[in-house]
Amino acid sequence: MLILIGIVGMLIFFTIISKALSGKRKLSMLGLEFSVFLLLISDRFAYIYRGDVSATGYVMVRLSNFLVFALSLVALWTFTVYLSDLYIHEGGMTDIPKPLKCIRLLAAAGELLIIISQFTGIYYTFDDQNRYKRAPGIIVCYSIPLIIFLILLFTIIKERKRLRLRITIPLFMFALVPFLASIAQLFLYGLSLTNISMVGMVVLLYVFSFLDMNKTVEHAKEIEINMLKKERKNMHLLFEQTAEALANAIDAKDTYTHGHSTRVAEYSREIARLSGLSEEEVDEVYFAALLHDVGKIGIPNSIINKNSRLTDEEYAVIKSHPVIGKQILSSISQSPYLSIGANFHHERYDGKGYPNGLLGEDIPWIARIIAVADAYDAMTSKRSYRDPVPQHKVREELVKGSGTQFDPVYAHIMLNMLDSDPDYHMKEKEKVTVLAGRSGLSCYKYRERVSEGIWLTQKPVSIHFKSHGTGDHPYIHSIPTLIIFDSLDARVHEDDYTKRDLIYTEYATIRLDGHIEKGAARKIKTVVKDNEAYDSPDYEKLNRDGIEYDIYGVRVRDHLFIRIATIYRTTEITIALEDSTRYAYIGITGEYCDISDVKLKNSDTPVDDDFIERIAEEISYINVPKGDIPNVQVDGWRSAYSEALPVTGDMRITFHSMRLPTARLVWHCPFVNLFYSADGQPNGEGFDDYAVVRLDGEEWDSNALADNSISVTRDNDFGNWDKWKQRNRAGLDWDVLIRKTGNTVTVTTSNAGIHLSFTSVAKHDPPEVYLALTGDQVAITNIRIH
Repeated sequence: MLILIGIVGMLIFFTIISKALSGKRKLSMLGLEFSVFLLLISDRFAYIYRGDVSATGYVMVRLSNFLVFALSLVALWTFTVYLSDLYIHEGGMTDIPKPLKCIRLLAAAGELLIIISQFTGIYYTFDDQNRYKRAPGIIVCYSIPLIIFLILLFTIIKERKRLRLRITIPLFMFALVPFLASIAQLFLYGLSLTNISMVGMVVLLYVFSFLDMNKTVEHAKEIEINMLKKERKNMHLLFEQTAEALANAIDAKDTYTHGHSTRVAEYSREIARLSGLSEEEVDEVYFAALLHDVGKIGIPNSIINKNSRLTDEEYAVIKSHPVIGKQILSSISQSPYLSIGANFHHERYDGKGYPNGLLGEDIPWIARIIAVADAYDAMTSKRSYRDPVPQHKVREELVKGSGTQFDPVYAHIMLNMLDSDPDYHMKEKEKVTVLAGRSGLSCYKYRERVSEGIWLTQKPVSIHFKSHGTGDHPYIHSIPTLIIFDSLDARVHEDDYTKRDLIYTEYATIRLDGHIEKGAARKIKTVVKDNEAYDSPDYEKLNRDGIEYDIYGVRVRDHLFIRIATIYRTTEITIALEDSTRYAYIGITGEYCDISDVKLKNSDTPVDDDFIERIAEEISYINVPKGDIPNVQVDGWRSAYSEALPVTGDMRITFHSMRLPTARLVWHCPFVNLFYSADGQPNGEGFDDYAVVRLDGEEWDSNALADNSISVTRDNDFGNWDKWKQRNRAGLDWDVLIRKTGNTVTVTTSNAGIHLSFTSVAKHDPPEVYLALTGDQVAITNIRIH
């Protein structure tokens, strides 16, 4: 009993000093703990003075027994107050539940009967030895608390969904355990089961209350942290949107630089990422590049938009924009990198730039990155006096400018980015007038307006839109159409000159009522599944009300699968393309229809290689006798590899190569890939490149595994690149020598006027070096190992 008194005393102390509980709930919890504390002390004194016939014993036995019965009801009353506060402040109630109001009346009536019993002896009496004796009316005394416990149980069970589970459990236990203890005490005379059980439940209630408070505090902290994160994200977004708005305002001054700042920022960010900078540094580069031309705000429009040659005075004004930009951005003290990008992006690596004529690495690294990206976008964007510069010319300018105009490190990274973009997507896009930032397309004459191309790959794309007929045109004419095509700029074209220039191919047109016109596709198979619930659909009404279309598209090598679903029909179309090399896009158009609510969703998971039923034989350029290892057809940049070989000592590999019909760039040729992987397979476990030797005489930088160098000479047989490409298209026989000595691998070969000697020195002792032939848009056959 003393231990229990001490425990409750500690609970009172901790409740007093606690700041987690609200005012009224804290008072009711203290009232409950104080009543149980005094109840235990009274019960203790009742046992101590039992049988003591002295005057003190006479008084203490009667007082302590009275308090035991009276404080039991006080404890129940304070628990009811605590529970009422919970239901109002956490359970969402506007008033105290009626059963709990009844408990207060019962408790008051019980207290009154206890007082009366002191004078009548209806509950208990004392014998001549001053010992407590139960009277016949004791059953009434026990009945009132039992009824209160039952009401509490009923209320807690009924309103259990209003409170959290970790609060409901101790409340339920507080009502149930003392209830069972009180019933037991009726038959086990002399044991304080009810009082002891109430102490246990008070402790349980205290522990669970503070566990819940801790959870609530943790949740509040989590909400606060999330709010701070969201606020930071919103501030970052606001900064980004403000910077973009300012950049757009700058670009708007010049008719021919729309989007220039954004593109330079994107190119700069990629250069920074590939150079191994941190995420924070990459972001700094992006925003500095976005605002690099902010100084043009201070340049008169008459000079910026002048179509003729600038005078020396006008050129001097143009050259002042870096200094103006620095002055504008220097006030943003928390982001000093912004003014650095604006001030130094026209400096040259050879010291011949402006405004300060800085040399080499004296130029801040941010400005050196922006200078490369800025020059690249200038060359690949349309100007009033010229179209975008062809990709191979851009490459030549970057090579020539490396070490003079540009930092050679960042220039080489830009060259790698360019080489990884064989279809020249990395340039200014022509302005697209439909679906650019919108979710709808209004079509009048057939093919007058067509959406941008939606690229089909092995990762499925889902397209949803709704189409309404326009005007009084019959539904048969008001149907959306899909155009399946390929083009260098991913757009549908109509005039022959542009088609030829952009190598435009149209595979098929698919009206969404199921009518298909075959173009360059080799074969088309269609399966139509009508919805039985729409046995005879009213197409005119459907078209008037609007038809929702769900389109699913995917490509596996030279086959496409397109599924068009409406409420009345599902059409599945399989298309065999010309080959596996060219791209395939979907363009959305129509006739006399409004297409709205367009939504696109790209899957991150590719389908299996056998997902599409094959309806035509695969186009292959390697169906010729193989050599020592199987032939390989490489449809895209390193998309396939020959069987890998371990590099040991001296090796000689001979093979025949032929550019695929779609190949048009210099680097559409064979490559020699030196690599390591745990299983000896290209792209296998732990795969990493030592080198990629392009047999047009170029290679990528040194990397973490090896220091690479190349020596290339061209003789009179070379002629020029156009001649070299023609000879590669006709087919070349290659003889490649590979020698491995320690950590050094050399690759030498000569063909079509190019003499190449490549050396790769591993930085660490390699466990194994493997070799595989690969390339870009090339067929490699008759591979022999000597």
